[in-house]
Amino acid sequence: MLRILGSSKRLCNGVTRRDLLQIGGISAFGLGMANPRPLRASPGPVMSHKPSAKACIFVFLFGSPPQHETFDPKPLAAAEIQGEMKAIDTAVPGLQIGEGLPQIARIADRLTVVRSMTHEYPIHCCAYVMTGMPTYSIPLETAPRAPEHWPFMGSIVDYLDGRQSGVKSPALPRNIGLPWRFCSRGSSSDQAGPYAAFLGNGYDPFWTDFTGQGTVVVPKLADGQTEQVRDPHGGIDGSSRFQLSPGCQLPQELSSQRFDSRVHLLQQFDSSRPLIDRAAELGNYDAHQQRALSLIGSNQIREALDVHRESPLLRERYGMTLFGQSCLAARRLVEAGAKFVSVFWDPFGPHGASVWDTHSNHFPRLKNYLLPVFDQSYSALITDLDSRGLLDETLVVCTSEHGRTPQIDSKPIGAARHHWSRAYSSVFAGGGVSRGKVVGRTDAIAGDVVESPISPKDMQATTYHLLGYDEATTIPDQQGRPHPIAGDGKVNRELIG
Repeated sequence: MLRILGSSKRLCNGVTRRDLLQIGGISAFGLGMANPRPLRASPGPVMSHKPSAKACIFVFLFGSPPQHETFDPKPLAAAEIQGEMKAIDTAVPGLQIGEGLPQIARIADRLTVVRSMTHEYPIHCCAYVMTGMPTYSIPLETAPRAPEHWPFMGSIVDYLDGRQSGVKSPALPRNIGLPWRFCSRGSSSDQAGPYAAFLGNGYDPFWTDFTGQGTVVVPKLADGQTEQVRDPHGGIDGSSRFQLSPGCQLPQELSSQRFDSRVHLLQQFDSSRPLIDRAAELGNYDAHQQRALSLIGSNQIREALDVHRESPLLRERYGMTLFGQSCLAARRLVEAGAKFVSVFWDPFGPHGASVWDTHSNHFPRLKNYLLPVFDQSYSALITDLDSRGLLDETLVVCTSEHGRTPQIDSKPIGAARHHWSRAYSSVFAGGGVSRGKVVGRTDAIAGDVVESPISPKDMQATTYHLLGYDEATTIPDQQGRPHPIAGDGKVNRELIG
């Protein structure tokens, strides 16, 4: 056995460095596999129609923004429902949103606001919202690799696009997650959600990483919080940057020249692989190997992540915050050819320090941190895409796992709204979505949907449809059983322009 030394540390998409840098293990010239059971071909259709969107940017606000202070204010409701913040007019006649989003109000004519998102799980069911899995439970929240989970939207797009195009290793990864591995910088447990589940961890997102320090102490999450949290979501300095996660970098002891030599050596061995592959059924490894090699050996993704290539003026327009610069990096990635890019606003530091889970200090956090950052960065993303002629071909989906209670809890300092999934809001733009439209309606207190209910599965089905994939498309689990890509979701035609 010939061994090329390297760390066993996992790469950003689940493939190990040992898989990449080691020759040996199965037969004379075999290679170990990250996903040992090849997936069978899916029996369902793949691309069923011409896509409206070439790419998708998926923006996820973990912890759940309140519908009342964002996209479904109730100015005629009682004070204990309406709260401290009022409604403002937008660029769409008759549409009002929360006063904390003045920049988004000015570009509302480029958006479709959905006020009728609904489901039955008022818990942090990120995986339920991001996948087609049919049911959910609290234990699954912190068990991202539990067998009950279904694949993340970006993982499915990666899988289907590879089948459709026949390209195993595109110039850029198809499924990229910003700014770091989901929920990896907070003190809370790992959260389920953006993982490939039964497709195999080779279809996990390629995670970036972030280097930089927070410059702003953000408002406390809870009355008893003693930590002064300098959250990068609230502010960063100009030298902060994105890079590939550590697993995607070459080991320090391996120069690019030696890496290229080893790739050449692998290619020589690969000339003897067809017979071995047929005997040992190793075809699935080739895809993971090629994906890892193309990522580590290419500078294209590094250049796309380098937001310092943009003008200081544009960077300031997005906001010198981690969320703002993540949105800018997402635009650069889709402009460079990435297919599905996710921007996760999730916890940093003590549990919930950057999250939208306002069980206390609700109004100070919204007014002095969450809404201003979101307003600036999201509006900049939409206007920047539009000015570059990219919005019509880039679907932008902004959502969360649920909403918040209609009744304000006045007991905690700064007040609170708690978990509520019977009605909440999301916002869509570009990629075949209608412009300047409101879909759905809630009752007088934004507590229940009274018109055009849309489930997370419907959101997923509509996203896939706009990317060109029929809602009837299926993907196989490890036993080869077909599963519909959006579960029981159906395309919502009201969203489509």
